Amino acid sequence: MTRIRTFIIMIMLLVLFTSTSYALQSTNTVPQQGVSSPKKVVAVADFENKSGYSGRYDLGSGMSEMLTDALIKSGQFIVLERQALNAVLAEQNLAASNRAAKVGGAKMGDIKRAQILIQGAVTEYTPTTEAGSQSLNIKGFNLGGDSARAHVAVIIRLFDTTTSEVIASERVEGSASRGGMDFGFTESKWGFSQSGQKADPIDKAVQITIDNAVNYIAQQMASIPWKGKIIKVNEAGEAYINAGAGANISSGMTLMVFRKGEALIDPDTGMNLGSEDEFVGRLRISEVKPKFSKGKLLDGKPESGDIVKFGQ
Repeated sequence: MTRIRTFIIMIMLLVLFTSTSYALQSTNTVPQQGVSSPKKVVAVADFENKSGYSGRYDLGSGMSEMLTDALIKSGQFIVLERQALNAVLAEQNLAASNRAAKVGGAKMGDIKRAQILIQGAVTEYTPTTEAGSQSLNIKGFNLGGDSARAHVAVIIRLFDTTTSEVIASERVEGSASRGGMDFGFTESKWGFSQSGQKADPIDKAVQITIDNAVNYIAQQMASIPWKGKIIKVNEAGEAYINAGAGANISSGMTLMVFRKGEALIDPDTGMNLGSEDEFVGRLRISEVKPKFSKGKLLDGKPESGDIVKFGQ
């Protein structure tokens, strides 16, 4: 009976240990975009791998793909597939040549421009660090366990695509640990053993890092004004803008119209420092299509190419 009680106790310990096998250092969740704010256009460049880790796949490209996917699933942004940009450009070049039919081809200038470019550098990538092991033997019953830890760190930078200025930079990271368990029984004539699942914690550490990166990007983007452009203005005093339902534009939304001022060029470096935008007027959205919207001009005389902003 004593051995049976001991066996039952060990089984209970195994269940308890298995149910808590992962200890994660982050419980952050991705915030949801408010329905009243238009979605900003972002693009993700390939990450640099500065961690010194060389594995079975391209770490930089893999991390950037994961971040792109996470940003899309967050529903907060319009994410441009920059990985497919070369294929799009090749299709446009073919459509512009004499070798392709002119009907239905990709047109030059049809690539949407990102407002913010996101770049990253993987600085730490530690797949597994063994944290220790323990064992217990009681009258033929063997109970053992070990644990491991993984850690990932990435530097995230946000660039203004107009000026190439770094507008935000931050180190984000994620860690995860796991535990595994072995138990068994041995006697003079027979015995048995069982090993618990020992999952690799690096996948969890990477996912935590990506989630934290999305949180950081969302926080920084919240302070950056959304921008669009006027496509054309008709004689009825209606303006068409290059954002629609896909960008979270809604009927009744009021947008401010600005005209881009003269570029301010640094005389020493030649760098474009931006410009002062001149206020032109306002328009109220009256009709929303998937990729564009139409609004009634409330005042001013906007023109094609003028900038529209939200929340000014």
